[in-house]
Amino acid sequence: MTDRVPRKSPAALVERWPETPSSDPAGETARRFVLNLRAAIEDRSVRGLARDAGVDERTIRHVLAGSVWPDLRTISQLERALGVNLYPGAN
Repeated sequence: MTDRVPRKSPAALVERWPETPSSDPAGETARRFVLNLRAAIEDRSVRGLARDAGVDERTIRHVLAGSVWPDLRTISQLERALGVNLYPGAN
């Protein structure tokens, strides 16, 4: 059995999250997703978005902080609740 090396969080891949572009392709996608999410949230509360999207508020806060990788279900639920495409390249 091979020991699995834990992957770094998106924020751990850059100097300043999410301002600094990432040289890691997946990290850059996560960073651009967060920038799109921040722009789409505008003046809404994270708590209200969590309720509308059916996503745990802590999950959204962790995604915004770059401490976790957003999964496809979370991305889909956020996109539906906000009425916009958030995933980079889908715009």
